[in-house]
Amino acid sequence: MKVSREQASQNRERVLQVASRLFRERGFDGIGVADLMKSAGLTHGGFYGQFGSKEDLMAEVCHQSFDQALEVWKRVGAGAEAEPLAAVMRLYLSQGHRDHPGEGCVLASLGADCTRHGGAIRQAVTRGTQAMLDLFTSFAPGRAKAVKRERAIVAYASMIGALVMARAVDDEALSNEILESVVKALPGAAN
Repeated sequence: MKVSREQASQNRERVLQVASRLFRERGFDGIGVADLMKSAGLTHGGFYGQFGSKEDLMAEVCHQSFDQALEVWKRVGAGAEAEPLAAVMRLYLSQGHRDHPGEGCVLASLGADCTRHGGAIRQAVTRGTQAMLDLFTSFAPGRAKAVKRERAIVAYASMIGALVMARAVDDEALSNEILESVVKALPGAAN
């Protein structure tokens, strides 16, 4: 039975949504195409009508995840006129973000996996990281562009590292301490 273009588009979005969550929860190699499609409520055979390969899907998930995160951080920053970077850091380094990796930062969940895969994934991560750093640079305190850029890099890398650590430990008090300490220590986050 032939699927309409509209239905095919909806199926594709469903696969992207499910893959985004499952990849972040289990890693790129933690789920195969058959199980991913089953989780999306679709047949395994339909996958290759939508994507050239699992690697193509992984790259698209990275692109989409960065784009969605950028939109969230733009809104958060715009809502905190005086200290936009601090507002972003507080939300990013929250217990809610820590506790829901399937809905969170693609780099915190898949950064190490990305280093083991090919060009399309690394290109997606590079593009997304550049865009995120540009946004964070616009939010960072200071007047000189070079200083703002440096603060943005330090903030972004520290946020990701802190989230990875907070998720890795099995002591909730230590996990919370990691999140809170990094928020307090980062430039523009004090208060």
